[in-house]
Amino acid sequence: MVEAGLLRRAAVELPAWRVEGEEIVGRWRFPDFSSALAAAVRVGGLAERADHHPELRVAWGLLEVRLTTHSANGLTARDLDLASAVQAALQPPSA
Repeated sequence: MVEAGLLRRAAVELPAWRVEGEEIVGRWRFPDFSSALAAAVRVGGLAERADHHPELRVAWGLLEVRLTTHSANGLTARDLDLASAVQAALQPPSA
């Protein structure tokens, strides 16, 4: 079961994400497959540095990132930390 404090943190800090069961899921749209794939590679680098490995789904114009901590059987602060880094890396630049 996900701690209420983690859910509150996710709702406030991670608007690009939503909790689905014991995972936090983010989805980003891109103009084509190669852009989605390039974003997945960026996420992979962040995940490697964090030693935390999400499930990634790449499709034409779509990247889906799913985070959970299997050893804890659910969502942990490590998931939210990586979600925050992914969100920052994938958000469009400010105008």
